[in-house]
Amino acid sequence: MAGILDSVNQRTQLVGQNRLELLLFKLNGRQRFGINVFKVKEVLQCPKLTALPQRNPVIKGVANIRGQTISVIDISKAMGGRPIEQVDNSFVIISEYNRSVQGFLVNSVERIINVNWESILPPPKGAGRSNYMTAVTEIDGELVEILDVEKILDEINPVNSTVKKELMDEVSELTRVTQKPILISDDSSVARRQIQKTIESLGFEVIVTENGRQALNKLKELAELGPIQDQLSMVISDVEMPEMDGYTLTAEIRNNAALKNLHVILHTSLSGVFNKALIEKVGANDFIAKFHPDELASAVKSAL
Repeated sequence: MAGILDSVNQRTQLVGQNRLELLLFKLNGRQRFGINVFKVKEVLQCPKLTALPQRNPVIKGVANIRGQTISVIDISKAMGGRPIEQVDNSFVIISEYNRSVQGFLVNSVERIINVNWESILPPPKGAGRSNYMTAVTEIDGELVEILDVEKILDEINPVNSTVKKELMDEVSELTRVTQKPILISDDSSVARRQIQKTIESLGFEVIVTENGRQALNKLKELAELGPIQDQLSMVISDVEMPEMDGYTLTAEIRNNAALKNLHVILHTSLSGVFNKALIEKVGANDFIAKFHPDELASAVKSAL
């Protein structure tokens, strides 16, 4: 455990190589879950929690951690499972998603593993829409579920996806001239819905893909119909996605003669730790942290 606690903040060098490191943990039972280490700020023994009146029932309480008050979420209960009862023997994963810091209460933390995004696969088709997975992978002969944290957080505190009217009007003026669709790629069903609602409110049609591999295949398919600039306005892509991440997707676009002039916006929940040099290296035009509809709309306006 000490090794995990000491190394969590030093494991960012694999981003941009279509690789990631997963922190494995368990809730109630034998099933293992994973979270990208790049989003983890710290792992610690569960501190003393203070219960708040009228709090969301999946929030176990709040804790003061290094001078910051942080909500601690029982993710087992948030996903419809049994709550974690033995808080004193549990751990909290402090993470940053979508510009906010929160703690996830887990029963145990195991180890960090290094995997290739190509071995991270979309959830099985039979999993249904109510599942909380963005992806799965196999470790030691067992299936590891990678959680859709954005979905969990949105159910606790829904995100507003409405664009400010003045900005919407400004972009709509440009949309009358540029009617070409925007391709979006994101592995989170909640994030796709948020982005799609925002982009459609600006007057654009949207082509939706669920990972970088799907997006690249769709782009190549569109390019066969004619110049890609005649088919699309731009690409808005998440960074973390199964099979092919957003950095690799961007690099593939820049290395393809038929696609290289596409405007690419990387739109990710890696809000606190993104690497500007890496964004420039792979050739993305812009980077914005999830999720603020006005900032997304402004990025679209700038691209147009």
